[in-house]
Amino acid sequence: MANAKTLELNILERDYRVNCPDGAEAELRHAARYLNEKMAEIKTASSNAGKVLGTDRIAVIAALNITHDLLQLQQQQGNSSERLNKIHQMIDDALDKDSQLEL
Repeated sequence: MANAKTLELNILERDYRVNCPDGAEAELRHAARYLNEKMAEIKTASSNAGKVLGTDRIAVIAALNITHDLLQLQQQQGNSSERLNKIHQMIDDALDKDSQLEL
């Protein structure tokens, strides 16, 4: 990885050293905070339910939840793009009809 630096991140009370491209440090730290929050929520919920989950299981559950959220957002974005394309087509059709009326 060219022009990378090593960041130390703390996730669920464990330190991780990861390579990061120059200029992406803030985004990576933000992602680590987000992941830490999600993992802590899962740990707390399982603890409140009387279960003790290992860090690996918590990480997999968090990854599944985050992936599910991402896929839903991508689907919503795709649906929005389709709607925008239909609206653009309707506008183009209306403008074509208007220009034909002027002739």
